[in-house]
Amino acid sequence: MEATCASIADYAARAQATLPAAIRDYLDAGSGAGRTRLANTADFDRIPLMPRPLSDVRGGHTRTELFGRSLAHPFLLAPIAYQRLFHPQGEVGTAMAAEAQQSTMIVSSLASLPLAEIAATGVDWWFQLYWQAGLDATLRLLRKAEEAGAEAIVFTVDAPVKQATLALPAGVRAVNLDSDSALPAIPDERSAVFDRWMAIAPRWDDLAWLRQQTRLPLLVKGLLHEADALRAIGLGCDGLIVSNHGGRVIDGTPTALTALQRLRKVLPASTLLLFDSGIRSGDHAFKAIALGATAVLVGRPAMWGLAAAGPLGVAHVLRLLRDELEMTMALTGCATIDAIHAGCEPFANDE
Repeated sequence: MEATCASIADYAARAQATLPAAIRDYLDAGSGAGRTRLANTADFDRIPLMPRPLSDVRGGHTRTELFGRSLAHPFLLAPIAYQRLFHPQGEVGTAMAAEAQQSTMIVSSLASLPLAEIAATGVDWWFQLYWQAGLDATLRLLRKAEEAGAEAIVFTVDAPVKQATLALPAGVRAVNLDSDSALPAIPDERSAVFDRWMAIAPRWDDLAWLRQQTRLPLLVKGLLHEADALRAIGLGCDGLIVSNHGGRVIDGTPTALTALQRLRKVLPASTLLLFDSGIRSGDHAFKAIALGATAVLVGRPAMWGLAAAGPLGVAHVLRLLRDELEMTMALTGCATIDAIHAGCEPFANDE
């Protein structure tokens, strides 16, 4: 399969041709008209790269560090639900690819295979936590992830109601949850949005409680407003993942890249920011890092690889992204990730 898929675009096309229409649409669609999904990627195109020929980049590398662990490259696999929709090996196939390519996988609360099976691949993995129907159910899920060996917790807060937008095939379900969270019953005159859906959504007190429940690094995913970001860090969270959920939750939000720049301006320089939503190439990753991210999350491209070629497809997608990042770094005179952070901004004028 690698012989016929030489680029991320090739994998996207192969996945489009391979997946049933309903599953393809579920993966690729955004909320509403899809403006945010398209704008996330288009925003990168407005930032030029500045070539720096004659730079000495011998010995260059893409290594970076997160929570004391050295990473071979700054590409993490984003949490994607129900991965058996895209390939029979599902999350285990993705984990195998991540382990082979020295990546870190963030496993969704809505994973379609047991955490223990995913962890058995030997992959470095974090757990993406969705708030459950209450404190007890949330704590049970957290403890299940900790006991299975998760190395960090990613608390996703921008999608408070998790309901699949397609009918899941037989045998595909969120196997790590106790049961689907039931929405509370309300009188007819009450609002289904405010009094049913949002009644079980997490609030600031819940984030403060969650911070007290785990010694693992805790990152919050989905905050775009500066005041919210500052408040989360003030509660003791270890970092943020700047994300608009790939445009899947609400259409018309700021692009993730715009939000990254805004948050980087107001947060302390030491605040860990990871970037999610719209990464399609190595030069996209370079630009996100130049604008303040330490690492980036890869979502849809990894699932295109999984659908097209199983674990080998995911591994090849990661390798393509890393190769593209290395080439971009070399041609812009950045031998290391730190060199990008140190001032090799993609839009900077030559000195």
